[in-house]
Amino acid sequence: MTIGHHLDALHGLPAYTFPGPEHRPRPVEPDAVAWRVSADVYDANENWTDAFARFCATVDTTRVRALTVGAWEEAYDTAPTSVIEALTAARDRLPALRALFLGDMVGEECEISWINQSDVTPLLAAFPRLEELGVRGGSGLRFPALSHGALRRLVIETGGLPAEVVRGVGGSDLPALEHLDLWLGTPEYGGDSEAADLAPILSGARLPNLRHLAVRNSEMQDAVAAAVASAPVVARLEVLDLSMGVLTDEGAAALLGGQPLTHLKKLDLHHHYLSEPLLERVRQTLEPAGVEVALDRGDAEEDAEDDGTVWRYVAVGE
Repeated sequence: MTIGHHLDALHGLPAYTFPGPEHRPRPVEPDAVAWRVSADVYDANENWTDAFARFCATVDTTRVRALTVGAWEEAYDTAPTSVIEALTAARDRLPALRALFLGDMVGEECEISWINQSDVTPLLAAFPRLEELGVRGGSGLRFPALSHGALRRLVIETGGLPAEVVRGVGGSDLPALEHLDLWLGTPEYGGDSEAADLAPILSGARLPNLRHLAVRNSEMQDAVAAAVASAPVVARLEVLDLSMGVLTDEGAAALLGGQPLTHLKKLDLHHHYLSEPLLERVRQTLEPAGVEVALDRGDAEEDAEDDGTVWRYVAVGE
């Protein structure tokens, strides 16, 4: 599966694309929408930094609360260094900014595993009051450990998340973080982490307010489930999301055999490879306690070869 739609909202605000230079933006209150600033990946007539400069000259940026960075030119070959520099240079012009998403591209623009990224932590340093940060694309992505007192939601969507990023997130002090969503992906696209790399996150020591944990889209979903089964952080969660990956009966049995999950509001396992007996066991264990369980198999189809080899796939790869 590929990503086929741009974000339709950010920070509770509907998305609105800042139009190209040949069009005038329709009248809209600057704080009423999540602005999307974008360029063309291929044969761009206007590069992203010029589009952003035009945005800053047109919109009252002192009232902008949410900003989405769409495509930048040659994103398949170019890191968003100039994009990040432009955003950090404009920090004083964006005092109300509370949410930022970097890399809102669909497959036709640039497949998720071809999006080049870089060190995104300068954005958090520049915006100490930022509450939401989202990033799409793992190639070249860096996230060295940091401290940030306001961040409440962190989402990193990739077809392959580098282990050093997982360790950087785990080593960060994020006392306000409530929602963490990591797409681990596959080794083929740079997802080289192991379940042990998640240990600082699963301990919850640096994440005292975490309520929604998603560790998904992973080839090693069974190992993740086994690690989560005894993770201290789980006791304080409301939502646990292990979806979109290669979760089999082995991982589900380990999860159910660990600590109780009946305190959860929701357990999301959609896109899985579970047998019907395991699915029924999940339902019987959790649904009577009022836990909402997402068990849609979706497009999780297996391919079997003549020698008995079975291939299973994450939801979002290339």
